[in-house]
Amino acid sequence: MSGICEGRVVIVTGAGRGIGRAHALAFAAEGAKVVVNDLGVTLAGEGPSKSPADEVVEEILAAGGEALANGSDISDFAQAGEMVKAALDHFGGLDVVVNNAGVVRDRMFVSASEEEWDIVIRVHLKGHFCVASNACAFWRGQSKAGKAVDARIINTSSGAGLNGSIGQSAYSAAKAGITALTLVQAAEMGRYGITANAIAPSARTRMTEEVFEEMMKKPESGFDAMAPENISPLVVWLGSAESREVSGRVFELAGGEISLADGWRSTTPIDKGARWAPDEVGSAVAELIAKNPEPQKVYGT
Repeated sequence: MSGICEGRVVIVTGAGRGIGRAHALAFAAEGAKVVVNDLGVTLAGEGPSKSPADEVVEEILAAGGEALANGSDISDFAQAGEMVKAALDHFGGLDVVVNNAGVVRDRMFVSASEEEWDIVIRVHLKGHFCVASNACAFWRGQSKAGKAVDARIINTSSGAGLNGSIGQSAYSAAKAGITALTLVQAAEMGRYGITANAIAPSARTRMTEEVFEEMMKKPESGFDAMAPENISPLVVWLGSAESREVSGRVFELAGGEISLADGWRSTTPIDKGARWAPDEVGSAVAELIAKNPEPQKVYGT
């Protein structure tokens, strides 16, 4: 296989099904050597199995590509390190980390348990940290040793992380954290030849097809706008050498649409030039709200 990622070594987490599977196959089709990471668990994070990752690897090998199945728990720092080491040992290098794996525990905020909160934050947010931290330690070492580094971190946020989503407080918080993490990674790691970007995809997955059943329904004919394969072309490009000038960006993706999510921006302030009295603040807040656009709606409102 040859393509824009020919010879590059890529880790894709949560690559046994859905969007992650589409990423792994798309990278392989463009010549990358792919570590297919998946625990094979249910949507709730239960019942580990190697079969989904193995099936994706078999599909890549059958098409003439190179791939390695991996069952590391990405939220365990040591296991994430072992996965990075497996990529280095098996393929001789590492160029791209695609953090995609996740679980859900949808619940209204007041009903969410501590256990549900912890697992969502652990898998999404800590999982992104564990894999990228181990990869960046390797890349920084290469850079300090005088070797050229052209590496990529591609994180997975969500519209829930950008706008919030009713019934998904933990998931929204984790995905918002991932967006902020991406911005910091981009600012800190550029000196070592590492870029960091994030995506907020809308596509048919185990997470979305139950919650948004009508929206995610596959059409009888024509373009399938919610197919997970629609998300992967941008991710593959971001993983290629062509994207080295793009970092610290968050892309929203749906069907054939690509847009930039521009994040929080400060408005023009109202400056009294002195300390405000409490009874003066209300009129200032009213003026600020009147002068500026309405915030984007929380999903589900």
